[in-house]
Amino acid sequence: MIVKKTAKDTIAALATRAGESAICIIRLSGSASVKIADRIYKAKNGRPVKQMQTFSASYGFIIDKKKETLDQVILTLMKAPKSYTREDIVEINCHGGIFAANKILELCIDNGARLAEPGEFTKRAFLNGRIDLSQAEAVIEIINAKTEESMKIAAKNINGKTGEKIKNLKSSVLDVLVELEASIDFIEEDLEITPYEKIRKKIEDISGEIKTLIEDEKRGEIIKNGLKIVIAGKPNVGKSSLLNALAKKEKAIVTHIPGTTRDAIEEILYIDGIPVILTDTAGIRKSRNIIEKIGVGKSIRHIEESDLVIMVIDCTGTIDKTDLEIYKKIKDKNNILCINKTDLGCIIKKSDINKFASAKNIIKISAKHGKGIGRLEECIKNSVFDGKEFNIEDRIFINNRQKNILKNVLTLLKSANDAMKINMSEEFPVSDLKIANNLLGEITGQIIADEVLDKIFSKFCIGK
Repeated sequence: MIVKKTAKDTIAALATRAGESAICIIRLSGSASVKIADRIYKAKNGRPVKQMQTFSASYGFIIDKKKETLDQVILTLMKAPKSYTREDIVEINCHGGIFAANKILELCIDNGARLAEPGEFTKRAFLNGRIDLSQAEAVIEIINAKTEESMKIAAKNINGKTGEKIKNLKSSVLDVLVELEASIDFIEEDLEITPYEKIRKKIEDISGEIKTLIEDEKRGEIIKNGLKIVIAGKPNVGKSSLLNALAKKEKAIVTHIPGTTRDAIEEILYIDGIPVILTDTAGIRKSRNIIEKIGVGKSIRHIEESDLVIMVIDCTGTIDKTDLEIYKKIKDKNNILCINKTDLGCIIKKSDINKFASAKNIIKISAKHGKGIGRLEECIKNSVFDGKEFNIEDRIFINNRQKNILKNVLTLLKSANDAMKINMSEEFPVSDLKIANNLLGEITGQIIADEVLDKIFSKFCIGK
């Protein structure tokens, strides 16, 4: 018989990673949490869990079905509604180890709990009104944070900054809707109504705020997950030397023999706090060598997936057909052209490159001696922030799901504005604005489909 899971069930899960460790935490949440705890836990002082004060801890023992002591533990209690889920929460801190933790979890389930689904504790915090959906999404961002900057962004969001911004935008859209609907309701009465021109200005202001959020999303993703940079070029132009210069260590083998790098070499580094995933690729040229051909194919795939391409050109030679072919592959991407080996004397000049490339970033370097590397790093930073000062403390960063919703909102706002521009009746912009208002509610979870919720929380680990 399959028992249907409901939001009223008491759930249990390991709140720490399974395995050998100093301690492990088993978490219970739901109306039966205290009752279950009292069945399996005996306090040293003999006091039952139901008599404990909220936010208090108790030392005692977990007792199995045979009334034998399984482990010494510390039990903590957080009573509803002042808990993470706004339900009664019991956390059992036992000794670390797979057997002990799983045995206690098994006892909880045998006594009336069920195993929590991924993210179900945070899902309950959302459903019970403790946090909005943008804050719930920030929880997984904190768990996945790889840098101090990404941690700061997630911390701002978990404190409700994104939700607050979206609620303000929703309120602004609602204000416009009220004005337009008032025009519909009192069209035949002698009442002063707000002219379209003034309403359109309000919509443009709202659209401007949304555009800023969308533009910053890409930068936020780079700060959180790293800027994917690919070093590309012909064989033996100094790509591996450049990787070593930027990484400040001998990561790649450097020889005078063309085609030394047959596979992509990856290095993670930081440029002014920005995480960079730097990939040195195989030299791109036509080859009959099957291994080299595979390497070239991988190089092209890395270029396609990159955020920025650094094309290296050997200034001691001439620009040839292969250089032009490589540039064709990167011209539509964010790119920097590096004229390398300047220590050996240059034949190629910037003016020569400008004949075939419209690149705004052309830098002379000597990767071998580190000349021009500082300027290249500054150029990389500017490519992320468009050369502008960018303080993450002043910004709100949305995630990809929220960005896609805001793009649809932006389209609807434009449609409403266009309708007013040609003096269409109020019903047309009102229809678009109502949909936009509902979409904004999807970001904070005021209006959300169950399948969307399930998809969001499926990304969480069990126990969070």
